[in-house]
Amino acid sequence: MRLTTIAQFSLAIIPAIARPSVTSDKDLYTQAGSHVIFSYPGLTPPDELLDLTKQGQVGGVILFGENVDENIRDVVKLFQSVYAEGPAYSGKPLLIMTDQEGGNVRRLPGGPEETAKKIGQSARPVLGGAKAGATAASVLKGANVNCNLAPVLDIYRTPDNFSISKVGLSGCSTAFIAAQQSVGVIATAKHFPGLGPAGNENTDLQPVTIDTPLKELRAIDELPYMSAIAAGVDIVMASWAIYPALDVKRPAGMSKAWIQGELRKRLGFKGVTITDAIEAGGLKAFGDDAERGLLASQAGMDLLLASGRNITQGRVVVDALVQSLKDGSLPIKELMKQRKESTSCAASLLSDVWPSASGRKLYHGQALLRSFAPSLYASCLPHTSAHKTAPAESLAAGRSFPFW
Repeated sequence: MRLTTIAQFSLAIIPAIARPSVTSDKDLYTQAGSHVIFSYPGLTPPDELLDLTKQGQVGGVILFGENVDENIRDVVKLFQSVYAEGPAYSGKPLLIMTDQEGGNVRRLPGGPEETAKKIGQSARPVLGGAKAGATAASVLKGANVNCNLAPVLDIYRTPDNFSISKVGLSGCSTAFIAAQQSVGVIATAKHFPGLGPAGNENTDLQPVTIDTPLKELRAIDELPYMSAIAAGVDIVMASWAIYPALDVKRPAGMSKAWIQGELRKRLGFKGVTITDAIEAGGLKAFGDDAERGLLASQAGMDLLLASGRNITQGRVVVDALVQSLKDGSLPIKELMKQRKESTSCAASLLSDVWPSASGRKLYHGQALLRSFAPSLYASCLPHTSAHKTAPAESLAAGRSFPFW
């Protein structure tokens, strides 16, 4: 298994949560904060958020359109600067994320301009997916943003993303992931195990239950995740829909059966998990933001997305985690067990993503990119002769990629 890029960011400090010696409030807040992604309103980060970041109580920041103007690059630098002064800093940058899916879903100016649906219906969808991933990565790197909450892997029964075909979606989305991560921008596959069967129902607005049989979910909706995991996707976002096939009571992002059982154990995902928006309308039956964050963390979710554009929301979630660590409702030993796989993935630095003259092998996704989009692959390489003769990894080594 290749090492994941994500571990070099804020989650590099997660193992500290599992140390029984962490007892002070300051330490608990630092460790709990590393699990929470904050958001804020407007163009200027509030002083409160910058202070929390400096104190090490922020696991990352998500950016929306209202946060972005021509100064966004400097804003991100400011976040990184104050983070580097705090106790959570371990030499790795703070996680800064956004949604740059393509089409209408673009928080930063620039591509990809084509919708996923248009790419999936094009004559060369795999190449189109690779170009979209490379374009998204270029835009994000230009703003110092290191994580994209894309691509969407939902297989809608009415075409609304890369392709109605599970085969087509697997190819397009894996190409998107490979191109993006090959230049050092983290990719996120979402919304596990799939929102396609929900049709027009939206978990952002209302509770959604998907009664699709487990056999169908595994044969259709989970298939793109198998390809994405094989290609080394760094993050998987869980859905807020309820899937009675494995858990009749809780949404996937709050369900051990779906996160620990299906995603981790059955599909073998060893990267990082993230929730969808904690404030989603689909979670009305699961308490306030604090209760929702705790339920998700107890299910094994690594990152909790407080995306309501206010600092109080993130603080409430962090406070709940700290209190739960104190009273034992979020046991330290349980956290150790839940995080074992994802936190054991010590990552290479971004500068080490591409192979060196020493002959380091390409990661699976990069090998796929080289095979199916060689010119795009070449354009992503650092401009040094050392990279021109590096051997590619065999597509058959360790994993198979039936959709390429």
